[in-house]
Amino acid sequence: MTTAQVLQKNGRLVGTKHVDQLISRYKKERWVANTQFLGKPDSLSTWFGIEEITQFLRLASEHGADGIKVYYGVYPEDFEGDIELRGRQTVVLVATKEKKTENGLFHKNLYVPHKGGAEILAFNYGTACPPFCGGNDPLGTEGIPFGLEMERVGLTILEDEKGIKVI
Repeated sequence: MTTAQVLQKNGRLVGTKHVDQLISRYKKERWVANTQFLGKPDSLSTWFGIEEITQFLRLASEHGADGIKVYYGVYPEDFEGDIELRGRQTVVLVATKEKKTENGLFHKNLYVPHKGGAEILAFNYGTACPPFCGGNDPLGTEGIPFGLEMERVGLTILEDEKGIKVI
């Protein structure tokens, strides 16, 4: 198998144990600090509907994309959309096109014509949890996002000066 073939074969299905380890480690090593810094629970996940994702992938494909990058981002403190999202992290999906150069293979962000200029082809505004985790109480009991109480994957026990928490 050549290097080019290896690079083309990225991503694969993973099991529950792998996902559990990634989420649990993220909660311990990043989410707790983010939450303390923000003074409110930071987002742990972003949900997108299959139909919307499919439409974005179709549009990206129609414009010649051959991949998608997932960027991590943070809504600004003066975000004009839903104020609950202010300061919270998010993900942005960006269509990409492979470019081979003498220095190697790159996945360049894809720009499409728009109003006489060019605009990046990207997808955002999924449902962030927190603050929107389902149920009637967005922060659930003891500040644990309600929707996460029902999630088994990534269940993490943290102990600090305030006691023990399950997130």
